[in-house]
Amino acid sequence: YLKYKHKEEASLMPGPCLSYDCIEGIIGGVDYSQNKVNQWTASIVEHTLTQLVKQGKPFKYIVNCAVMQKSGAGLHTANSCYWDTTTDGSCTVRWENRTMYCVVSVFAVAIAL
Repeated sequence: YLKYKHKEEASLMPGPCLSYDCIEGIIGGVDYSQNKVNQWTASIVEHTLTQLVKQGKPFKYIVNCAVMQKSGAGLHTANSCYWDTTTDGSCTVRWENRTMYCVVSVFAVAIAL
């Protein structure tokens, strides 16, 4: 599921689909493994960031990823930014399979040209 923090993000940021595809490509077919979580989160943020930069849009990006084993425990996250709401934006992608949750937040801060 996707949660947008800016009304025009569909045109500003290709992040949600890219993030979802990166998550699927890295952990889509595997079960949770504590030994691999650090590698997975690093790969997800790096691949998402690489794909965003390839788009050539005038933004600086911040990508955050959390992976949590499904155990019945709660997971609560929050993000906050002080920015220009007319040019900057963020989105959050929530993904899950039968053994884990993954939450990726992407922030786009416009570069003044």
